Amino acid sequence: MEHPENSAEYAGLQVNSGVEQPSIINPYLKRNRFRRRELSVGEMVEGIVKGDVTILSQAVTLIESVNPDHQAKAQEVINKCLPYSGKSVRIGISGVPGAGKSTSIDEFGVHLLKEKGGRLAVLAIDPSSERTKGSILGDKTRMEKLAIHPDSFIRPSPSAGSLGGVARKTRETIILCEAAGFDKIFVETVGVGQSETACHSMVDFFLLIQVAGTGDELQGIKRGIMEIADGIVINKCDGDNVDRCQMAATNFRNALHFFPMPESGWTPKVLCYSGFYGTGVKEVWDMIYEYFDFVKANGYFDYRRNEQSKYWMYETINEQLRLNFYHNPQIREQLQLAEQSVLLGQKTSFVAAQDLLEIYYRDNVITK
Repeated sequence: MEHPENSAEYAGLQVNSGVEQPSIINPYLKRNRFRRRELSVGEMVEGIVKGDVTILSQAVTLIESVNPDHQAKAQEVINKCLPYSGKSVRIGISGVPGAGKSTSIDEFGVHLLKEKGGRLAVLAIDPSSERTKGSILGDKTRMEKLAIHPDSFIRPSPSAGSLGGVARKTRETIILCEAAGFDKIFVETVGVGQSETACHSMVDFFLLIQVAGTGDELQGIKRGIMEIADGIVINKCDGDNVDRCQMAATNFRNALHFFPMPESGWTPKVLCYSGFYGTGVKEVWDMIYEYFDFVKANGYFDYRRNEQSKYWMYETINEQLRLNFYHNPQIREQLQLAEQSVLLGQKTSFVAAQDLLEIYYRDNVITK
């Protein structure tokens, strides 16, 4: 481009054309130079058993992948890691949003590693958006101490709208973490109801975090999560909130008397603590290890582990049958027609479903 300043009327001015700018891309950079080499199943298992956190993270990513090839490889890794698993204590932690689960896990974990030693893995299930299907996965920001602790491993996972699927993947991730040498496992739930039951089916102790001011004794009597809790703790017991927390603890203790005795024979305890200030954390852990001593003495600990293994076998069968049904080509063709007949009022939902199942059974289209 010619500069007007170089014309004769502007005597004494001279503008050079300039220097051609180099490309912003380094010509010496090879595109495949930093591509990560894909590890084999044997290499992945070897790295996990040695406690390599990077390889452990890659294996967990395989478990969470929906790619069939990744899933097949993940199952091989899990099967080979199975003999090295089962040597940890698994603790599920749940509570209403805002109860301070992540902050409490930070305090609980640091206290546990300081007093008992060993290694801790935190598996946090983060709720996904129903609209965008995205998750923040920001639990590490609330676990400031554990995030930098050399003996801890924090892995947030999205719920992705399928609590059952996430629960199964979390169960498999526990096996890998145990094989990697983590002898303490925390599982933090989404906190929306169904996930608590799934979490209870994969942990040894289920801890329910509550806060004061959530209702009277009638709220505590309501069936559901209170029935499966092995221990209840009231958070934010500090400052002017101490009296309210003590009153809430009394209400929960009274409510527990209305429930039948748990199968373990253990009567759940109710304690108060402050996750922010770290007060009362020792008493919470004393309660948890008292529970472990109790259930190991009466044999319920091993019984619960066995029942959980059977439960997940049946859950896996149910999930595989469901996937086989929906991925079948003939069912896919009929599914749209059945949907239209329901929308047009030609069939009820139940009749349409029964017709599809009859096609599925009649044609014997079950594939591996």
